[in-house]
Amino acid sequence: MSIAARIGHALLTAQLHIWARLPLWLLYLHADVAAAVLYHVVRYRRKVVRRNLEGAFPEKTKAELRRIERQFYRNFADYAVETIKLLHVSDRTILSRMQFEGIELIDSLLDRGLDVACYFSHCDNWEWVPSITLHSRHSAATAAFCQVYRPLKDRWFDALMLRLRSRFGSHSLPKSTVLRSLLRLRHDGLRTVTGFMADQKPSHGDDSFVTTFLNRPTAMITGTETLARRMGMAAVYMDMYKTGRGRYRAVIRPMCDSAADTAPGELTAMYTRMLETTIRRNPAIWLWSHNRWKRPVKL
Repeated sequence: MSIAARIGHALLTAQLHIWARLPLWLLYLHADVAAAVLYHVVRYRRKVVRRNLEGAFPEKTKAELRRIERQFYRNFADYAVETIKLLHVSDRTILSRMQFEGIELIDSLLDRGLDVACYFSHCDNWEWVPSITLHSRHSAATAAFCQVYRPLKDRWFDALMLRLRSRFGSHSLPKSTVLRSLLRLRHDGLRTVTGFMADQKPSHGDDSFVTTFLNRPTAMITGTETLARRMGMAAVYMDMYKTGRGRYRAVIRPMCDSAADTAPGELTAMYTRMLETTIRRNPAIWLWSHNRWKRPVKL
């Protein structure tokens, strides 16, 4: 890395720490400005967002779609400042703003000696979900809370995101070695609860399950189901609600007690329907800037 790049990263790191120490109400003022700039000036992926919304909701009027579009950019800006806040946020603040309903379901599965695959998505602020460790009665001595991630090409940014995601003691497992990591944790006597962001498009060469999702044929990731079935994991779905600005509720809904007992494609189909229900309830909370349907598929 060049000296100029190191200096730039050091300055940016210092700036992020300054922002993270600001109260949330002040950060939201910055978010309002950022949302306006992204939407009206930069027009960040606006064509992608508009195309995705129009394809998902052909029954909505143009005015309704534009309202969802603008709210998405406000939510996206909020997500950014709330994620930065993780550098200096207190447990008390997170406990008051990120609620989990049904955590006893996960605890009971762990009590029974089961590992848990947790399906969730890019809804609300997904970076606050690792705070689930503050709600479970299982400690790090008995269970490991994990999330699967794709390493970023920029090493500095990758290290920053790993730091933010480990704020509450969870483990970030690279996608390429997740099975090996989970088997190692099991060998060490730990039960695992692992979050899988399963709403992205499959990577090149990955197996997929094609179904109807948001009004069009869609290739869904099957890696979560494949791994869960191989390890005999239980599966749950994290249904996300935005209850106010910077206030979220995750409702943990059961899917199955043993993925090994499900038919191929069953869990992926179930997740697809549950996620669509979440999105249709409040469309603006999903990550519409993701080019989910870049390569059309057929049923």
